[in-house]
Amino acid sequence: MDLALPAIVAVVAVFSVLISPKAASEGAFFKGLSPDGRKPELLTLTFSQVTTWIFARSLMNAAILGFYYGIWGTLAYAAYYLSFLTGGRIIDSLRFEQGYQSVQAFLSDRFGRWGTRCYNFVIGIRLVSEVFANLLVIGILFGAAGTQSYTLAVVGLAAVTLLYSMTGGLHASLRTDLFQMLIFLAVLGVLMLLTLTGGHFTMDALMFESFRIDKPGPILMLVALLQIWSYPMHDPVMMDRGFLADRETTRRSFLNAAWISALCITLFGSLGVLAGANAQAGEAMSLVLTRMLGDFPMLLFNAALVISAMSTLDSTLSSSGKLVAVDMGVMNSSLRNGRLTMALFMLAGLLLVFVGNKDLFSAVAVSGTASMYLAPVIFFSLWGKRTDIPVWSYVSAFVIAIAGAALYFTESAGHTQWLGDIHKYTKLLYISLTVLCSGCFLFWVGSKVTGYGCASR
Repeated sequence: MDLALPAIVAVVAVFSVLISPKAASEGAFFKGLSPDGRKPELLTLTFSQVTTWIFARSLMNAAILGFYYGIWGTLAYAAYYLSFLTGGRIIDSLRFEQGYQSVQAFLSDRFGRWGTRCYNFVIGIRLVSEVFANLLVIGILFGAAGTQSYTLAVVGLAAVTLLYSMTGGLHASLRTDLFQMLIFLAVLGVLMLLTLTGGHFTMDALMFESFRIDKPGPILMLVALLQIWSYPMHDPVMMDRGFLADRETTRRSFLNAAWISALCITLFGSLGVLAGANAQAGEAMSLVLTRMLGDFPMLLFNAALVISAMSTLDSTLSSSGKLVAVDMGVMNSSLRNGRLTMALFMLAGLLLVFVGNKDLFSAVAVSGTASMYLAPVIFFSLWGKRTDIPVWSYVSAFVIAIAGAALYFTESAGHTQWLGDIHKYTKLLYISLTVLCSGCFLFWVGSKVTGYGCASR
């Protein structure tokens, strides 16, 4: 079994490279068009949406939250996938109702240079964190941090994924997403079948943690329901896929991605729940699952993580290339510049793997909190179609959100205790409520005041 996982990774990697045609045009590299100019179809777009959000970090987080907090922890993480519903509505309003071709175009129109500067800062951090977190999961699967197997796994997967991503851009990402999603569904199906036939799925095991609103699982669920309004807009991978197909295909892809991804996350996370119900004192989740399921199901468990990591990495890289070369407008939108950007983002993610924080959920919580400055933008400027919100309202909401994200990071890491000794997810709930309410209040006040920067771009 020691060589089985590397063999699976090698096979998936080789096929991913083989089915990645070299992009010959900017339309293929940045917009996902086929060589003959066709837009992606519903199945491709839906599976690409799903697999880019069911990434290795998400699967691991869902299982870990289930392990510690029961089914409520897993459902809390699954609640983040309601973002596909809000994201679909954001895209429909942004692109099809108001005619914008990117989030940056909308923010520039409403808030000028500050609109795009703040947004690009947040999504740049988001993209780097995605590269880092998925590479980190790969390293953990192959060995302890600092070991040769850990380093080789991280660097090797990074190199292979970067190779086919730079070759084909977004079109290659869509093709490999479809292939990798089909493999992932097959692996997940076999894993669930083995677990069910083994008699491990019981109601008592799934409900080993009772529901109480003051417990971490339900509290995190409330956090998710606050953050899903803004979370999609700060995720460039999701937003990019909203600008590829016609209106009906786009709408259906978001709706289908919502239930498929939530179901997959819940099923995979339930393995962590079962492990938590059967864990002995001090026993790690992986050891419990191996004891319960055996070596072959654990091989499938790890294979699912690796496949999802690859699918997310190539999509993250294609979005990073589009961000810098197209959306930010800091350089010519050439294939060369797009590929160079991909390499720089992969390098930044690699550096974080070897020197950064190892808490997987921290990246989700921090970026989700930072994204909440966009909630009033969506409520007032996008859906409310208000054009009178001053720039100072936007920038102030951004500053508060960044401060909230930084505060949660220091509190959850134990660097500060300004919010007392309550659970870190309770702290996250208080911070998220404060950021959301403050941002909406600033936009409401700004809409009532005239002459304070509305025309200042």
